[in-house]
Amino acid sequence: MYKANVRKQILEKNNISIKEKEKPISSTQGLFSKHLKRVYPIGLHRSTSSLSLSSVSLSLSQNSNDSSLTDSSAVPLEQKISLALRLISPLERREVPVARNFQPQQQQQQQNQDSNDGEVKRCNWITKNSDKVYVAFHDECWGVPVYDDNQLFELLALSGMLMDYNWTEILKRKELFREAFEGFDPNIVAKMGEKEIMEIASNKAIILAESRVRCIVDNSKCILKIAREFGSFSNYMWGNVNFKPTINRYKYPRNVPLRSPKAEAISKDLLKRGFRFVGPVIVYSFMQAAGLTIDHLVDCFRYSECVSLAERPWRHI
Repeated sequence: MYKANVRKQILEKNNISIKEKEKPISSTQGLFSKHLKRVYPIGLHRSTSSLSLSSVSLSLSQNSNDSSLTDSSAVPLEQKISLALRLISPLERREVPVARNFQPQQQQQQQNQDSNDGEVKRCNWITKNSDKVYVAFHDECWGVPVYDDNQLFELLALSGMLMDYNWTEILKRKELFREAFEGFDPNIVAKMGEKEIMEIASNKAIILAESRVRCIVDNSKCILKIAREFGSFSNYMWGNVNFKPTINRYKYPRNVPLRSPKAEAISKDLLKRGFRFVGPVIVYSFMQAAGLTIDHLVDCFRYSECVSLAERPWRHI
C-alpha cells in the first residue's frame, strides 16, 4: 500500500513538471500566431493556429540553404521566430534599393568629360589641332551679322579665295590682304590700275594670282553700282534674305550644306550684274561668314549668341 502511494505521488509530480514545460511552448505558439495575424490579417485560416514551431522550422529548413536552420536544437527559439516572420513576410514589405539621380551612361560620361576638360563646346570641325587664327575666326566672326559695306566686300573677296586656299591659310594673310586692298574700301579698290594690280600679284607674301586680283578690282566696281541703286551694298545683300538671317538647327557637320537655293539665287543675280568668282558655293560660304545664315551646330556655344544677334531688329549701320 505504501509503495502504491509513493508511485502515485511520483506520477503526479511528473505530470505537473510536464505541464509546466508545455506552458512556454503554448505561449510561444500564441505569440507566433499573433505575429502571423499581423503579417496576414485576412488570409490566415484557423488551421494556422495549430502550427507548431517544429513544423515551421522544418518547412523553413527544407526551403533554405542555410545549414543553421536544419539543426533545431542549435538555434534559439527567438531566432527561429524572427527568421520565420522574415521569410514569410510579403514581398512588398521588403525594401528594394532604388537608384537615384540616374543618368544614361553616355550622358554622364560626356558631362564628366566636359567638367574635366573645362573646354567650351564648339562646332565639330574645330578640333584641338585647329590653328588659333581659325578658332578665333569661329569664336568671334563666323556667323555674326555684318552690315558694313567694306566688311562685306572683304568677306566676299576672302570667300572667293577658298577655291585656292582654306580658311586657315586665308586668315593668316588677312592683314596683308587688307593692306594691299586698302582696307577693302570699294571706292579706292575700284580706282586701282595696272600698276597696283601687278604689284599685288607679284607680292610673294600674299601669293595671289593676277586673275584673282583683277577679279577683286572688278567686283569692287560692281559693288559701287549696287550701292548707287540700293543705297548700299549692305541693303542689297540683306534685302535678299528679307533683312533677317536664316537660322538653321544643324546637329551634325554632315547636315551643313555647301550651297542653298537662296545662295543659288543670289549667285545668279550677282553674275548678271558683272561679278566674277561668285558661284553658289562661294556665295554660301560668304553668307555663313557674314551672318546671313547661322550654321553653327546647335551644341556649339556660339549658336545661341549668334541667334540672339540675328533676332535683333535689323538696323543698317
